Order: sequence, then structure tokens, then C-alpha cells
Amino acid sequence: MVTSDERQVTIESHNICHQSPVTYRKMIKILIVDDHPLIAKSLSDIISDSGVGELVAVAGNAKQCLDFVATKHFDLVLLDINLPDGNGLDICKSIKEKYPQIKVLAITSYNEYSIIRKMLENGASGYILKNSMPEEVVEGIETVLKGETFLCHEVDLLMKKKADQQIFLTPRETELLKLICDGYTNPEIAEKLFLGVETINSYRKNLLFKLNARNTAVLVKIAMEQKLI
Repeated sequence: MVTSDERQVTIESHNICHQSPVTYRKMIKILIVDDHPLIAKSLSDIISDSGVGELVAVAGNAKQCLDFVATKHFDLVLLDINLPDGNGLDICKSIKEKYPQIKVLAITSYNEYSIIRKMLENGASGYILKNSMPEEVVEGIETVLKGETFLCHEVDLLMKKKADQQIFLTPRETELLKLICDGYTNPEIAEKLFLGVETINSYRKNLLFKLNARNTAVLVKIAMEQKLI
């Protein structure tokens, strides 16, 4: 079944303006990592039509991707996040740890803030959604190859909106967060606040979600950095 993302990229890739390839662009070696043949073909057409670089290989899963980067030279990896045998977050981190000179540009349909942030934390130089116009894909490739960070328009707006949002905690949440930072366990907190342990568990989960923290250690770190207690 062809998804809407696949149809859009496939259709739009044929509308890209043909440019005369520049000599230096032909030296740029690119690897596409995507398990959807139509998406991979569309990205291949965009690279070929724009002359932004040379497509060396296409990997349909995580293992193929890691095998390719270990045996061939690449300047850039266009990396999907959802793969049949792994995820782009871990693959990106692995590539950047072993081959820091390789640029990674995420091209995916995921537009969740936490995933975007994690991908960038793991070393990606850019993040593009699959419904982006071909010109934006080309711009993203050129930007990251210059050593800069690129976010497609929709992702850029999302990240700015999130950054502008102030974190608001209720008095109860602030009290709970302080006790967590002081090292108290859930049963101990429940006893201090005269609440049930399950209620404290629920409050803790809400705090993790509200502060976008994956565990208690990160929660405490965010609380200290942003002076929430």
C-alpha cells in the first residue's frame, strides 16, 4: 500500500527544477536508508535531478546501512527513523560515534518534538519530513554538508514553538518534584503528602511527560537546570 507521504514525495520529485550539476557536487557521496522503495526512488531522483551529489547506495534496513558505512565512503546519510530491524535514532548515534565525519540528515514522517530532539542529540545535522518539497530536501543536503544544521519549515516552527513554551507546574507538582530531587522514594513521598502510592506514581508520570524527561535522573537534571524548585 502506498502511503500519502510516498505519493507526495513521488509526485513532487518530478517537479524539481533541473539544474546543471556542479563539479564539486559530484564528489559528494550519499547513502539513502529507507525501507520504502518509492521513497528511496523519489530521493534518488531528487539527488540526480539536482546534481547535489552522487548516490552510491540504498539500504533498506539498519544492518545494510551499517554494513555500507563500514565498507564504503560516504559524506552524507539520508536516514529514515522507522526501519524493519532497528530505528534511525540508534543508527544515527552509532554512525556518529564510529564515523564522526559522516553527516546524517533524517528524512522521516515523524514530527514529534521528543523524537526530533533525540535525533539531533544523537548527532543528526538536520531533520526533514517526507512531505517536504524537493527543493527543501536539496537545501537541507547542501546546508548540512556545509557543517550547518537544517530543519525543514514545519519542524523549525514546531521546535521554536516548543522552545517558547514556559513550563508551568501546579503547587502539588512543585512539591512532589522537590521531594523527588531530594531523593525520596514514591512510598516515602506518599507518606509525607498523605496520599496513596498510586496517586504519587500518577503524579510522577505526569511530571515526566510534562518536562519531556525519559527517566527520573533526567527529570531531576531538568528541574535543576530550569530552576523549577
